[in-house]
Amino acid sequence: MPGRREPPSAAELAALDELGRQGTWHLQGRDLALTNLHKVLFPSRAGAAAVTKRDLIRHHAVSGPFMLPYLAGRPVNMHRFPDGVEQGGFWHKEVPDHAPEWLTRWYNAEADPGETECYIVPDDVAALVWLANFGALELHPWTSKLPDVHQPTWALIDIDPGTTSSFADVLVLARMYRTALDHLDVEGMPKVTGRRGIQIWVPVADGYTFADTRAWVEKVSRAVGRAVPDLISWEWQRAKRGGLARLDYTQNAINKTLVAPFSARPAAGAPVSVPIGWDELEDPALRPDRWTISDLPARLAEAGDPLVPLVGRQQRLPDV
Repeated sequence: MPGRREPPSAAELAALDELGRQGTWHLQGRDLALTNLHKVLFPSRAGAAAVTKRDLIRHHAVSGPFMLPYLAGRPVNMHRFPDGVEQGGFWHKEVPDHAPEWLTRWYNAEADPGETECYIVPDDVAALVWLANFGALELHPWTSKLPDVHQPTWALIDIDPGTTSSFADVLVLARMYRTALDHLDVEGMPKVTGRRGIQIWVPVADGYTFADTRAWVEKVSRAVGRAVPDLISWEWQRAKRGGLARLDYTQNAINKTLVAPFSARPAAGAPVSVPIGWDELEDPALRPDRWTISDLPARLAEAGDPLVPLVGRQQRLPDV
C-alpha cells in the first residue's frame, strides 16, 4: 500500500539486512533500488563502528514516522554527501530525472531562470528511504506548507554559537528564551542541532507572513541579547563576530531552512538533531550532539517527541 507512514516490519528490516552491496528492497508496497549499501558515510565516533549507507537507510525507515510530521506537505532542500561526510557535501534541491514517478513533487511556478523548479515533498517512509539512498544525509524542510508557501507554520529561533562560544553559553541563551516565551505565554520547544547549537521552534497560526515571523523573532531576540550582551554579536559575517554567538532571526524567510528534527548531521558517528523538553536544559549530560542514529531509537522509546504536540498549533504571536 503506497503512502504509508508506519515503521517497517521486522521482516522488511531483515530483508534490508540480507541485501548485499545493492539490491531491491520491497518496502510498504514500493520497490526501492538500493546501491552501495556497504559504503561508509560517517566515520566512527568514540570507538563505535563507522556508519554505512545501509545504516542511514535503516534510520530513515525506522525513524520515518517521527520525521514525517515535519516533512510531509513541505518542499525539502537536500544536503547531499554521496561519498561520505569526509569528502564534503553540496546542496541539491531539484528532483533528478531518474527519481521514481511515485515521489510527490512540487513545481515552483515562481522560480526564476536557473532556480529550482521541482522539489521533492517526502510524504511517506519509502520517500525517506529513497532520499537516504540518494545520499541526502541532511533534510531541510521549508517553514511553510503546500499549497501556500508564502505562509509560515513555524517561527524559528536559531542560537548559532561562535567560535569561542561554549555549550554552557548556548544553554544560558536557551534559558533566556524560555523565560521570554513564558513571559509572553507563547509555546515553543527547543531541539539540539546535532552540531553545536540549539534551535527553538514556535508554532504559528494561519495568516502570518514571513515578514511577521521574522520581525517577531527579531524583537524577542533583541530583548534576550540586551540581557546578555557579552555572549552575542549582531554582525552578519561570522568573521566579524569576535567568536560570539548570533541569535539568528533571518531564517524566517521563504526557502530558508533549518535541519529537520531527527535528521542526521554530517559528522562522525552520525549525530542527530533531536527535540528536547525545556527541563532537559538542566541535564548535565546534555550535549548538542548527544544522540546518534544508533541510539536515537532508545531515546524515542524513552522520551518520545516533545515537539510533535505543537505541530499545526494555531498560535497567535503577542505584541513584543
